[in-house]
Amino acid sequence: MNNGALVLFSGGQDSTTCLAWALDRYERVETIGFDYGQRHRVELDQRAVLRDKIRAIGPNWNNRLGQDHLLKLEQLGAISDTAMTRAIAIETNEKGQPNTFVPGRNLIFLTFAAALAYRRGLQHIVGGMCETDFSGYPDCRDATIKAMQTALNLGMDSDFLLETPLMWIDKAQTWALAQQLGGAPLVDLIIADTHTCYIGERGALHDWGHGCGQCPACRLRADGFAQWRLSQRE
Repeated sequence: MNNGALVLFSGGQDSTTCLAWALDRYERVETIGFDYGQRHRVELDQRAVLRDKIRAIGPNWNNRLGQDHLLKLEQLGAISDTAMTRAIAIETNEKGQPNTFVPGRNLIFLTFAAALAYRRGLQHIVGGMCETDFSGYPDCRDATIKAMQTALNLGMDSDFLLETPLMWIDKAQTWALAQQLGGAPLVDLIIADTHTCYIGERGALHDWGHGCGQCPACRLRADGFAQWRLSQRE
């Protein structure tokens, strides 16, 4: 059980970096994704492409990458009046949070992931939550993840480890981590085939990847890429 991991894999930059991180460490790695009616559902279309291509990048990654699981959670989107699940403008509320925040999303994702990991005999659950360079979502905070780990272990009488390799690094360091894990092939894969843009825009390929370039996710990704490239020249 200790050598297996389940990665929350959306098809975005962060989750693809986390998948590479897990493949570099564990003998058996499975992935889980969630279709909750997200506006940027195109990210789910990229998952199979990414899983297929990432196999050839790292030593033993092909042998380590196991089954994929895609769960439908339409009710989450149905009760969520957010810019992530509705075609409305992205704005910031009185708490300083963007209206792309889907209340309870990561809590629900982790609960379903743990239920699957329990059945599949996987101890490590890996997610791309980050508190350093993110959109201000409270369910991405380290304290939230630690509380969820305690609750899941109590509720399932298990010993899950919720791992968040991106928690304390910014987007520039996330690009650097991808290069460290898989070199130029992984970086190129993330640029060309992952999807992060909240409004689901693929469009032209920028130097940092596809996206509208204006939403919070695109800005974080583009700014991090620019900072990473600048650090390489220094």
